[in-house]
Formats: sequence, C-alpha cells, structure tokens
Amino acid sequence: MGFRKKNKSPPVLSHEFVIQNHADMVSCLAMIILLGLMFEVTAKFAIMFITVQYNVTQVHDEKSEPVNLYQYGPKDVATVFFYLLIAVILHALIQEYILDKMNRRLHLSKTKHSKFNESGQLAAFYLFSFVWGCSILTAEDFATNPTFLWEGYPHTQMVFQVKFFYICQIAYWLHALPELYFQKEDIPRQLYYICLYVVHITGAYVLNLHRLGLVLLVPHYLVELLFHASRLFYFSDENKQKGFTLWALLFVIARLLTLTLSVLTFGFGLPRTENQGFSLAEGNFNVLTIRMTCLAAICLTQAWMMWKFINFQLKKWREHSQNQASKKKTVSPKSKPHKRDPARGGATNGVVSSDDKTSPRARKLKAS
Repeated sequence: MGFRKKNKSPPVLSHEFVIQNHADMVSCLAMIILLGLMFEVTAKFAIMFITVQYNVTQVHDEKSEPVNLYQYGPKDVATVFFYLLIAVILHALIQEYILDKMNRRLHLSKTKHSKFNESGQLAAFYLFSFVWGCSILTAEDFATNPTFLWEGYPHTQMVFQVKFFYICQIAYWLHALPELYFQKEDIPRQLYYICLYVVHITGAYVLNLHRLGLVLLVPHYLVELLFHASRLFYFSDENKQKGFTLWALLFVIARLLTLTLSVLTFGFGLPRTENQGFSLAEGNFNVLTIRMTCLAAICLTQAWMMWKFINFQLKKWREHSQNQASKKKTVSPKSKPHKRDPARGGATNGVVSSDDKTSPRARKLKAS
C-alpha cells in the first residue's frame, strides 16, 4: 500500500508501481485541491470540492435564529470526488498501520489474509457510519414517528449532517470500485454488493428519500458490523464463533424491518400525501411508477440477501454434520497379540533350550 517504504522501485506507472504508490498519488491530488484555497483565482473552484454546496437559509420567525438547510445539485459530484480521495487515503492508513501489523502476528493463509483485510476495512467503516447515523437519528427524531418518513414529501431540504452523511457514503462506496484493481480473488462478489450500495444510497439521495434511506441504513450497518467483527475474531481464534449466531438472528430481523418500513412508506404513506405527481424542478417523484420501482428494487435486494444467507447457513450446517459424522465413526478394533504355541516347548528357531535334558552321549550320536 501507499506510505510503505520500498527497497526496490518498480517501473513508473506499472502495475506494481500503482499498487505501492496509489495512496501517495491520491494524497498529492488532494493536497493540490487544498492548496487551491490559498489563491483567490482558484479558491472559488477549490471550495466547490471541499465544502457542502447548495445551502438555503430559512427564517421561521423574527425572534428565532436563521436555519441553514441544504439541497442537492450537480456540484455535489465534485464534493463526492474529493471525499473519495480522502476515503482512499484512510483506506491505505488503516491497511498499513493496523491490518498489516495484525496480519504479521496471526500468520494467516493467502485466502484468509484477503478476507481479513476486507472485514477489517468494512468493520471500521460500518462502526463509524453506525455511530454517525445513530447520532443523526437521535438529533432529528427520525425513528420516533414513522409518519415522519413520508409526511411533507418531497423532502428537498436537509440539515448539514444528513447531507454530509450521504456525501461520505456515496464517496466511500465509489472509492471501493477502483480498489478492486488491487484484488486478486472474489471480485464478482464484492462488485455486486458495492454496486448495490451505490445504487440504493444514490437513489435515496436523488429521489429525496433520505429519511427512509437513513433509517434503513443504520440497522443494516449494525448487522454488517457484527458479521465482520465476528469474522475478525474467528480468524484470530477459530473457536470464537458465538458472534455468528447473534448475527444470524439480527440479519433476519433487519430484513423484516427493511421490508416493513419500505412497504409502509411506498405502499401506504406516499400514496396518501398531498403532493402527488412528477416534477424535477420541485424534486417531486411521488408517482406510482417510481414508487413501485423503488419498492421492487428493495424487495428484490432483500430476497437476494436472504437467498445468499440461507445458502450460507445450509453450507455451514452440512460442514458441521460431516464433522460430527466423522467423529462418531467407530474406531476399528486393534489386532490381538498371538499367543506362544505350548507344543513348541522352550525351543524356538532351532535354538536349543537350556531346559533340554538330553544326555551328552546322545548329543554326540545325533551330531555324528
């Protein structure tokens, strides 16, 4: 990874060069954007990458203080790009200073090494996102009133924390796509779930469904955090498997919660709101086609996840059954030692026993 000292320098722009120095190159690009803030000519362009755009100031009463709210727009692409660079740098830092040091102590195989790195990166991200999402839900009271998910739609304005949360989420999952360039195995599986995250989170952001998206992401991230944390403990000690049992239970509950809130929002909530229709200018997408498309996408994704989950559990159950069957196999009885034939007396292999009572004269006649 980047930041690591190398003894040999590979050819510039070669595969090995990009692998070893990609974090350094990304850091230089991020520094160039930050340096743009120092000059008046470039500051207005650089600030578009760094700060959150499209702020709207609202004043409810003359006595109350103005409230800054935010909308989305094309300039968010630049902001997502900058924080994508930050995600690449943080990815390299976690890999270099945490995961690589743990790998040296554990001495894992190549397959387990790759899975350990994946779980380590995702566990750190899920933990950060879950804590951040819970703080937003607590501050905004999103979870206390279910009707808050659709009342007043379209929700074109959001507070700073919500918009910055979505910017960082989209940036992280987009950064995971070029990171697949450094993977050698299991790329299709990772590509599937990365694309699903990008489509669902971006869809909730663009369609002004950020309230529903945030409420669904928080429990989902908790379940994923538990899974990857359990896998990290399993790699350190294969006897530590209790976390997978709790993960399996919460996984099913999270799928049911996701389906319930989605059907409640798209099937009962949004069809009864006052603002019906399609308008890009107003950010209103409350039409039957879009509602059913969003609900179908969520249901199909949950069904696919449950199918993968059931196959995973069946595979583990078969492996456990085979291990138990191999342990219960009866051990073949050991062969009994042969007893000495008493008819042979004391003589064996033609050797005369010391108990032979033959007279010396008889022995001489026998020898002659």
